[in-house]
Amino acid sequence: MTAAADAGAPGGRYEVADGVWVMYRSGRTATDPARPGRDDPGHPDHLDHLDREDLDPDDLAQARALPPWRAEQFLTGRATLRRLLHEVRPDLARTPVRPDPRGRPGLLGHPDVGVSISHDGGLSAAAVAPGRRVGVDLQLPSGEPSAGMLRRCLREHAARLEELPAPERAREFAWVWTVQESCVKAAGTGLAGRPWAVAVTPGHRHGRWGRYRWISLRDASPVPLSCAFTSRADPGAGDRDHAPPADPEY
Repeated sequence: MTAAADAGAPGGRYEVADGVWVMYRSGRTATDPARPGRDDPGHPDHLDHLDREDLDPDDLAQARALPPWRAEQFLTGRATLRRLLHEVRPDLARTPVRPDPRGRPGLLGHPDVGVSISHDGGLSAAAVAPGRRVGVDLQLPSGEPSAGMLRRCLREHAARLEELPAPERAREFAWVWTVQESCVKAAGTGLAGRPWAVAVTPGHRHGRWGRYRWISLRDASPVPLSCAFTSRADPGAGDRDHAPPADPEY
């Protein structure tokens, strides 16, 4: 995994495999109701944490149909994707982003270029992978996972996490969940793909789930962040038509 020398300000850009790029950034996503223009998701006061060049007119137009809090979250994720495209595929940086029938985002007219977006709290992440399917997920550890959740997602490994102090247990669970989510996002199935059924060994940095390879950026990211992708040689890597319904853009 290589980091971009100019990744700079908060977050970073990483090539986790040949031609598979991930970027994550921080930024405000909670709208302050005291700010003027709070009912307009395109109002500059809502977007002052974003670079203007990362705000695409088509994305802004889509955001206007959303509640303000969701619009800001939506635009923060889209801006991270735009920034990543600008840096690794500038020819596609202004391509309209449209969800497929199952909710997975894609570049209009370029179904062969995999893209994915994730956001949580004040963070957003994006992945770009030409010639591959790709999924990215980040999670801020929050609360304490229940014993039932640990058993459901970790099965025989649940006992290992139960022995950890609560903050460490929550953090390790978040790392595991980012792997599981990134895999089903790459598959285009979302929660319908039963992410908890993706087998992940706690502490591991890479592994496989069927046709998907996954990598956790444990050596690069201070927050749980993982990416899953297909091989370029996978004949179905660009096929977006046979997955069951997924969640809307996530």
